Amino acid sequence: MAVVLLLSFSLSLSAYATKGDQGVDLSHYQTSTAEFGQANDKFAIIQIGGYYDGYFSPQSTYATQVASTIAQGKRAHTYIYAQFSSNIQADQMLNYYLPKVQTPKGSIVALDVESGNPNTASVKYALDKVQAAGYTAVLYGYKAFLTSHLDLESLAKAYPLWMAEYPNYNVTTSPNYNYFPSFSNINLFQFTSTYKAGGLDGDIDLTGITDNGYKGTTTASTGGTAVKTTTSTPAVSAGQQANNTPKSSIVVGDTVKVNFSASKWSTGESIPSWVKGQSYKVSQVSGNNVLLANISSWISKSNVEILLTASTNSSLDSDGSASTYTVQSGDTLSAIATKYGTTYQNLAVLNGIGSPYLIIPGENLKLSGTTAGSSAYYTIKSGDTLSGIASKYGTTYLKLASLNSIKSPYVIYVGQTLRIK
Repeated sequence: MAVVLLLSFSLSLSAYATKGDQGVDLSHYQTSTAEFGQANDKFAIIQIGGYYDGYFSPQSTYATQVASTIAQGKRAHTYIYAQFSSNIQADQMLNYYLPKVQTPKGSIVALDVESGNPNTASVKYALDKVQAAGYTAVLYGYKAFLTSHLDLESLAKAYPLWMAEYPNYNVTTSPNYNYFPSFSNINLFQFTSTYKAGGLDGDIDLTGITDNGYKGTTTASTGGTAVKTTTSTPAVSAGQQANNTPKSSIVVGDTVKVNFSASKWSTGESIPSWVKGQSYKVSQVSGNNVLLANISSWISKSNVEILLTASTNSSLDSDGSASTYTVQSGDTLSAIATKYGTTYQNLAVLNGIGSPYLIIPGENLKLSGTTAGSSAYYTIKSGDTLSGIASKYGTTYLKLASLNSIKSPYVIYVGQTLRIK
C-alpha cells in the first residue's frame, strides 16, 4: 500500500491483506489524525470508546482517526474497551457504540477485555451481538488475564483472537515470536507498545483478517460463508473528500501529513525524521508553501498530503473564521480562548460553562454567536443513570457532574433535580 493518498478512492483497495501485514491500534493517546509507526503499515484498529461497568467514555479522536486512515489508503477497523460482566451491560455498551461505528460493515469490531470481572457467557453474548450487527467480532486481551477469567478455548472456537504479548518496552518494529502468546485461532498479534519512540502499539495480521470490510466480502475465520457487504459512513465520506482535495486547495486549518520522502524544509534545512509521516494543522499558506502548526517551519505543498480538510474538524462562519471548536485531550478553556482571540470568560458565557470551567474532549464549543440558552433541568426517575441522562441530552456525565457539583462516584437519587445545561 502506498503511504501517500491514493489518486482514486474505493473501499476495494488495490492491495489486499496478506499474512505479515503490520499496522497499529489507536486511541486518544495519539493525535486526532491517524499515526503510524512505519511507512508500509497497512491498517489501524481505532478505539471508539470505553465502557466501565455502566460508565461510558467515548473517544473524541475516533472519527477523525478513521477518516484519516482511510484517506491514506489504509484499512480502518474499530475496537471498544469493554469492562462488563453481564448480558445487560453488554447490551448497554453495544446499543450505545454499535450505531456509532464508522468503519465498513464486515470490518473488525474488537472487544478489548483486559479488566474487571468478565465471564464467558456474557463475553460470548457480546461477540454474538457484534457479529449479528454485520461486523467481524474479535476478542482482544492478554493471555494471562483472559485464561484466568474466561473459558478462552471455547471462545476461540467461535471467534478470532487478537492477543498481546511483548518482552520489554524497547522500540520494536517487528514481532519477536519467542514471546508469542501461543493459543488457538490467534488472527492478530500485538507485539509491542513501543512501535516507535514515544510509544505506539504495533500489530501484525497473521491471517488476512484486516481485509474484512475492504474487499466487498467478509469471511468468518472459522470457515463461515462469505457474506457480501456494502457500507457508507461519515468517516468514509470524510476520507474520500480529503483524498479528492487537490493540494492547490490547501487552506489554513487543514490537517496534512508530511511525506516520508520529504527531505528539506522550504528554507533549506533538513527535515528531522521524527516529523516525517506525522500530521499537523496548517497555520499559514503562502503560494506553494504552507506553515505547519507546532513546527513553525515552511514546507512545500508537494511534500505534504491532505488528511482532513478544515471543515471536517470545525464549522466555519461565512467569513471563513471558525464558529465552533471540538475539544481535544489536553485542551484548556483559556488556551482555546487565546487561540481564537477571545477570553475564557466569554467562551464560558457562550457555552453555559460554570466554574470550575470543566471542558470534556469531544465537546463542541461555540466560539461566536449568541449566548447559551437559559438553564434546563431534569428530574431523576427510577432506573436513571448519570451517563444515560447525559446521552439523552447530548452531553457527558462529567459535564453533568460539574454542573450539579456531584462528586465521584457520581451518586444520584430518584426525585433529584439536575441542571442539564
